[in-house]
Amino acid sequence: MKPELTLHERTLKLKRYPARKNETLQAWDAADEYIINHVHDMELDPERPILIMNDSFGALSCWFAEKGKVTSVTDSFIAKEGCIANLKANQLPHIKIIDCLAELPENPQLILIKLPKNNRLLTWQLKQLCNLLPRDCVVIGAAKAKEIHTSTLKLFEKHLGETKTSLAIKKARLIFCQPNPDLAQPMPAPQQWEVPEHNLTITNHANVFSSDNLDIGARLLLEHIPQNNKYNDIIDLGCGNGVIGIKAAQLNPHATVTCVDESYMAVASCLANAEQNLKEPEQIQAKVNNCLDGLPANSADLVLCNPPFHQQTAITDHIAWQMFCDSKQVLRPKGQLIVIGNRHLGYDGKLKRLFGNVSVIAQNNKFVVYQSGK
Repeated sequence: MKPELTLHERTLKLKRYPARKNETLQAWDAADEYIINHVHDMELDPERPILIMNDSFGALSCWFAEKGKVTSVTDSFIAKEGCIANLKANQLPHIKIIDCLAELPENPQLILIKLPKNNRLLTWQLKQLCNLLPRDCVVIGAAKAKEIHTSTLKLFEKHLGETKTSLAIKKARLIFCQPNPDLAQPMPAPQQWEVPEHNLTITNHANVFSSDNLDIGARLLLEHIPQNNKYNDIIDLGCGNGVIGIKAAQLNPHATVTCVDESYMAVASCLANAEQNLKEPEQIQAKVNNCLDGLPANSADLVLCNPPFHQQTAITDHIAWQMFCDSKQVLRPKGQLIVIGNRHLGYDGKLKRLFGNVSVIAQNNKFVVYQSGK
């Protein structure tokens, strides 16, 4: 893994977050380098904001931190913490870091947007920008060339303005967009849909998984959430829109349910869904976090978990392993971890290694629900 980004006689030490031993992935990509090279000779006004969106671990934020009033916009707690750590490691000034639902700074001069995996989030952000940007603002998007499709360019054209693209360099490509305030429209309300078999109404903000229906993994897990007076403290780890935690709260009305996710939009969706679906919404506590960092040991009776198997665009299983390790720490003796995952991910081996026991409590042709006890 290459820990240093060197361009234009300047070097930054950059690490992914959270730090891991023997890290194999670097904290920036060729699209970051392409943006830096393109903007290098641009004259920037130190008084007008520079807006950086979806900066994975702070590479762009670190590079531009000394060049003006930088605001970084992210939906990721992990990205935020990575950015803060890299700014500190390189002794750079603090920048403003806000989530995707926050109000953007006025009159920006430059927008640097790393394309998110989710086109719903990209559409949300383009609409948000169109309501804000002056015509003289420079907008540059960036991603791996294979991730920029004709449909991607059409989204820019439809929601922000005239769009062109660069040649590919190191398998990365830039998008150039001229803001057109005439395209501005009111921001859409979050998506809302029903789960009639569980009598739930679900609200999803733009970057929350499974935007307009209940995904099949969650559907299977919902059928196997336990109901028992012994579960006083329940955690929904990687909660997304909170549907699992809310169902657990309904089945165990005496319990306190803590929903945790690294996405600000997920946590906002979860809180909205608690208000919509629970007689006592305060039964749900929702927070952004890196897995279960900071939660007390021996403080939970049940952890429900649907782990992701990617970080940003990188496929990895280290997040699931961290979730399992954190769950073991926060569970009380005889507490239980219930996990759902795709069959091919083989979580049973990890759970057996960590807990010493694992059983299958449900499965279909794609997913398996495992249970391990402390």
